[in-house]
Amino acid sequence: MVVPESEDVQLPPSGSVGRGTSQQYGSNLPSSQHSGSPQHVSSNGNILPVNTILHCEPQDYTETDFLLPNQLYGSSRFSGSMRAKDAGGSGAPAESVCSMVLQILVPFLLAGLGTVSAGVLLEVVENWDVFQEVPEIFILVTAILGMKGNLEMTLASRLSTAVNAGKMEHAREKWMLIVGNLALKQLQATVLGLLASLMATVLGWMAEGKMPLHHVMLLVSTSVSTAFVASLLQGIIMVGVIIGAKRMGFNPDNVATPMAASFGDLITLALLAFFSHWFYSVIDLYPHVLYLVVLLLLCLIPLWVVISTKHPASCILLRTGWEPIITAMFISSIGGLILDKTVSDPNLAGIIVYAPVINGIGGNLVSIQSSRISTELHLNYSPGEVPEDRKGCFTPCRTFFGSGANHRSAQILLLLVIPGQLVFLLTIYLMKGGNTLPSPLLTVSFLSASLIQVFSLLCLADCMVHCLWRRGKDPDSYSIPYLTALGDLLGTALLSLAFFMLWYVGDLGSV
Repeated sequence: MVVPESEDVQLPPSGSVGRGTSQQYGSNLPSSQHSGSPQHVSSNGNILPVNTILHCEPQDYTETDFLLPNQLYGSSRFSGSMRAKDAGGSGAPAESVCSMVLQILVPFLLAGLGTVSAGVLLEVVENWDVFQEVPEIFILVTAILGMKGNLEMTLASRLSTAVNAGKMEHAREKWMLIVGNLALKQLQATVLGLLASLMATVLGWMAEGKMPLHHVMLLVSTSVSTAFVASLLQGIIMVGVIIGAKRMGFNPDNVATPMAASFGDLITLALLAFFSHWFYSVIDLYPHVLYLVVLLLLCLIPLWVVISTKHPASCILLRTGWEPIITAMFISSIGGLILDKTVSDPNLAGIIVYAPVINGIGGNLVSIQSSRISTELHLNYSPGEVPEDRKGCFTPCRTFFGSGANHRSAQILLLLVIPGQLVFLLTIYLMKGGNTLPSPLLTVSFLSASLIQVFSLLCLADCMVHCLWRRGKDPDSYSIPYLTALGDLLGTALLSLAFFMLWYVGDLGSV
């Protein structure tokens, strides 16, 4: 849904321009000329009328406000004619199926290779002393890897919507938006890293009945350091991908979110293994190093707060964007506990290499669909307004059957599961030296779990994104954390069930 540059839209003096209006769509109007109902985001994330506060706030736009002038909602910017909303159309240019497949396929394969590499790496490091002595790190693995859905993919979705809405056309506004979002992401990564380690500590204590203090400090320092460095590296890469996609004429919704995860799992897991091993090697001789590292990263929090308040979009999310990412982190931690208990059984330890693959691929595919639906709603509907066919009871059939672009993308994403996972199974086989060919039963079980997971997530995305928009909340900031976390939990649970069934029938999983 790439929005090309077009001539400025001339708005009548009596029209109302939301605070989300980009400069390219018309000049700002004085507050006395706003006779419509522009809206603002309240502290709880709801979109409220801004009439009462317009006189005291500058007319800067935010990510959760209108992305286009009110006159353009429900109409095509390209033909000027009114769009039939109940027909499931979109005001954005139509994408051919071939173009959509190509734009999705390449990032999907790159993301898959990244998750496969992460799975093979996890199989190697699980035998390290630190993973054997502090098994709670396995809980951290799922929670920390899930942060790419909480942070990187959410950032990618927000910036993709901003690109499609023309909010990154001007250099100053573009870099203010980018820097503000990156600072906010560093703040969120630090806080989530701390919470993830505390969650792993609590779950480990509940499972084992004990938790030594030096293990707690190891978990905290490893989690915070990994989250901080991984978020910084991936955030910079993500900005480059989105700007590059915009310049090359690609739809960022198809490219950005899977590219955010392409090597995110591998980078994050490598950093987690490095920091945990290093902290474990110095904890007996220099325990103060762990405390100093954590203290230093926590002391940077005020700096990130100051920078993120410089742009209205990140300033709003600084107050309202915590609910989805914290909730998603807890959901991912439960998936990590399932993984920890599964790998503790030698008969089921083979799951370790497949868990990042099924979770990563499921999250990548559903994030594409969520970002696409969110962009369509931003471009064509006012907050709180949804298409006619989404006002009734939800049915899975309407996610996949229809003539709209998002129906086609849902079909494509679901069809990519089987061939994509077969390619990744073959890649795992080759990366492990070609000595452990998956058994037919393991292959069928893995593919079935992947298909069920992605089908469920695509249906959830369709329902969740429209429900959030109906409630006046921005799906770009809310939906992807929930969906990727649920993907982690669902994927790990289905895979654990599959491996348990394989063990029950006596299949070792390889031939």
